[in-house]
Amino acid sequence: MAWTQQPFSRRKALTATGGMAAGALSPLGATSRARAVSTDSAAAQYTNPVIWQDFADVDIIRVGNTYYCSASTMHYSPGAPVLRSYDLVNWEIAGHSVPVLDFGSKYDLSGARGYVRGVWASSLAYRPGNSTFYWLGQIDFARTYVYTATSVEGPWSRHASLPNVYYDAGLLVDDDDTLYVAYGNGAIHVAQLSADGRSQVRTQQVFSTPSSIGTLEGARFYKINGSYYIFLTRPANGQYILRSTSGPFGPYTLRQVLLDLPGPIQGGGVPHQGGLVRTQGGAWYYMAFVDAYPGGRMPALAPVTWTSDGWPVLQLVNGAWGTSYPSPVVPTPPRQVTPLTGVDTFDGTTLKPKWEWNHNPDNSRWSAGGGLTLRTATVTNDLYWARNTLTHRIQGPASTATIQLDHSAMRDGDRAGLALLRDSSAWIGLQRDGGTTRVVMVDGLTMDGSWNTTGTGTVRASTSAPSGGRLWLRVNADIRPGASRPGVFSYSTDGVTFTRLGPAFSMGNDWRFFMGHRFALFNHATQALGGSVHVTRFELSAP
Repeated sequence: MAWTQQPFSRRKALTATGGMAAGALSPLGATSRARAVSTDSAAAQYTNPVIWQDFADVDIIRVGNTYYCSASTMHYSPGAPVLRSYDLVNWEIAGHSVPVLDFGSKYDLSGARGYVRGVWASSLAYRPGNSTFYWLGQIDFARTYVYTATSVEGPWSRHASLPNVYYDAGLLVDDDDTLYVAYGNGAIHVAQLSADGRSQVRTQQVFSTPSSIGTLEGARFYKINGSYYIFLTRPANGQYILRSTSGPFGPYTLRQVLLDLPGPIQGGGVPHQGGLVRTQGGAWYYMAFVDAYPGGRMPALAPVTWTSDGWPVLQLVNGAWGTSYPSPVVPTPPRQVTPLTGVDTFDGTTLKPKWEWNHNPDNSRWSAGGGLTLRTATVTNDLYWARNTLTHRIQGPASTATIQLDHSAMRDGDRAGLALLRDSSAWIGLQRDGGTTRVVMVDGLTMDGSWNTTGTGTVRASTSAPSGGRLWLRVNADIRPGASRPGVFSYSTDGVTFTRLGPAFSMGNDWRFFMGHRFALFNHATQALGGSVHVTRFELSAP
């Protein structure tokens, strides 16, 4: 089984930081040790998935001693998160390549909605010639955009859209600093970009997928040891490689590298559509995602070796993608990364990059610093139309989100709380009507396959809200794949003793919404604007 993915641009990153030039890379064995963060921990192991949160369509690069990974986010804003690691195993969220979804009013929930649109599979690269990160992706199957930044934290700048729609694009920075893009669905093309990356010089179809295979997409583009490689996914159970020894425009030879391979998450799917990266010591790794609903698509990591004739081979454990491998041998990290779980007290005036809004927020209706204030931004009885719903990925295989909030400034008709958000949703929170505030558990918020609302929710249980305005809300989510899993809701008046409210909510494992369930903080009006809630603490904990 052959699998090696890491955009060529990552190989370029080696040049920029004292590594070998991309064209000079020679296939080396993937001897490694993983979860260990230093070279003296020879016995260390890591376990898959290395990130048990929803990060799909990953693209991975190394710049010097730092690894970066980008992912899809659909309708969530900001989009295209960039994760950072120093050992390929422990990751933190560093920023977003797409700061705002400024692609039309539907991403503002204004007259239309952008569910399951927005940021699909895209590409992250580093260009040593100008010490710049590049993000390239298409939006709404209509336009391709290029964003650049000198630091992944930003600021990221959007440039004029390219004339062609580069579907599932893989960006390559060649040895001479030329930019190429591999893209397409079925018919695979390669385009050469202008020197500034903002226009197209030429494009050419380089491959047509045989009917015996079906669909190939999800391109990643590399140059390794003088050959050009395009990695392609057969959704959602296979991976293929195109290889050219004659230049970026081919001709290309096809090889199957992965088909129906058992994955490392029990009940989950086949790892696919990821990226290849090379360590400082010359070992190669492939990071792909595993379909693992209801939580989403989880990144898994496996070492790669090379055949004598230049093809990558994924290292298996008992005929499957391993649940554990020796940790990558890397230099001692300069620091520990910020955990993906933990406490947020919203102490800064900006949100930490682990947060993403459901569509673009109305920035006049929220503030942070000494807690998070959510002022009602929409009058609606439909949470799917409500602006300023703030989401956080769920940690697998199971985790608990707990918030402390002050609801004393709510107004009649307001609804606020903590949700499990997807195309089928439920929440626990506060409902104020006729001057009375009650704690409620609501389910039955649903969408159809075209992402139109089919249910706005039904109260399943309620109780009187405590006096004083302070309340703790909690949701426990089991996101192990393979079957519908429960979300359990509870509340507390002291932050210590929690009382369950309502029945367990069943989170389905259908893939068609693509993004998995998320925890979500919300506050919207059903009568008139003017109310608010104040979240003083959010905690994500896992056993």
